[in-house]
Amino acid sequence: MAFQPEFNYIEELKWRGLLHDMMPGTEELLQSQMVTGYAGFDPTADSLHIGNMVPIMLLLHLQRAGHRPIALVGGATGMVGDPSGKSDERKFLDLDILNHNLECQKQQLMRFLNFESGENKAIMVNNYDWFSKFGFLEFIRDVGKHITVSYMMSKDSVKNRLESGGLSFTEFTYQLVQGYDFLHLFENFGCKVQVGGSDQWGNITTGTELIRRKVGGEAFAITAPLITKSDGTKFGKSEGGNIWLDGNKTNPYKFYQFWLNINDADIVKFIKIFSLKNREELDTLIAQHTGNEHMRLLQKSLAEEFTTRLHGENALQQAIKATNVFFGNGNSDDLKSLQGSTLMDAMEGMDKFEMDSNKLNEGISLLDLLAGETSVFSSKGEARKMIQANGFSLNKQKINDPATVINPDYLLQEKYLIAQKGKTNFMVIEIV
Repeated sequence: MAFQPEFNYIEELKWRGLLHDMMPGTEELLQSQMVTGYAGFDPTADSLHIGNMVPIMLLLHLQRAGHRPIALVGGATGMVGDPSGKSDERKFLDLDILNHNLECQKQQLMRFLNFESGENKAIMVNNYDWFSKFGFLEFIRDVGKHITVSYMMSKDSVKNRLESGGLSFTEFTYQLVQGYDFLHLFENFGCKVQVGGSDQWGNITTGTELIRRKVGGEAFAITAPLITKSDGTKFGKSEGGNIWLDGNKTNPYKFYQFWLNINDADIVKFIKIFSLKNREELDTLIAQHTGNEHMRLLQKSLAEEFTTRLHGENALQQAIKATNVFFGNGNSDDLKSLQGSTLMDAMEGMDKFEMDSNKLNEGISLLDLLAGETSVFSSKGEARKMIQANGFSLNKQKINDPATVINPDYLLQEKYLIAQKGKTNFMVIEIV
């Protein structure tokens, strides 16, 4: 893709709520020529999570504007640990684990950035490649002498850690290490812009200062706000922890559900940040959503777009089917068509009961199943009353005869029965 001056990158970030701060002259530079910019990614896990999506979106829009993005994975800085926003020092990772994590993250980044074609195709670099050849004495001689201690002490990331109990020399030097990354990319790739979260401002500007002092160059910084929910809590967490981009860590069904369940107070902000739909499309969607919040149009749109982008169309359809089965009008055929991992994730959180397979093989009456071998109902009388009132389903099929005999033909994936009381009360019977 060629440079597109009609695509104003900074204006795009402002409209999407992705601009917190930038250095003077940044917008003018980006509107005048194709620019190379980078963001760094922490390799302490073998998957990125949705908290990483902000710098990914910064790079993605940079590439949309015709600029060249660099994704820097911190094989070296991952061994040090960034004190920004941290209250404790991180554990170090050995090289084998780091390399595994880097490779996994690389595959995920390739789903969002174009690394294959065009004059602005993305580049991926690992700072271990240059730091592994850099001796300590050489570093303090060639890099450390250009940045004063008073300059480093003035950074909020350092001040905050000193006030909360101190930080190690290793962490204190982190801003020099990240600053040198920027210098290396400036000298070797012509990189003039670094993007990141607002908590990275101090580290990024150390890089621009190092470039100015050491080689007389000019470089720029752009930061996005830290994304929070309307209640003030950090975005990107669920009750179970991080929402990962790796489908083995966060199943596509859970991923879809996370976006579908975004609070109405947050969805307008989040769809602007995380959707790739253009301003006209989003303005139309937002207008349709306003006054009809119960239909969750924005949540569905973002959930579908993001799940497809990350996991593919088939995974999306499975997630939609599972959602319709347990929260909508999905039928027994939809339930039977759910693949193993999707069904397992959809059942998570339901009350579970176990029953001996021998008893099912012999055939068991529905009443004995629900209020004898399990306690889906507290009594057979209660079970009979709801069944006869057409208020009970097994595997999304209504059953109104309490004498119905249940056998292995009813099983889902040869192992499960899904009992449903009323509209929303689902329970799992596992055959063991």
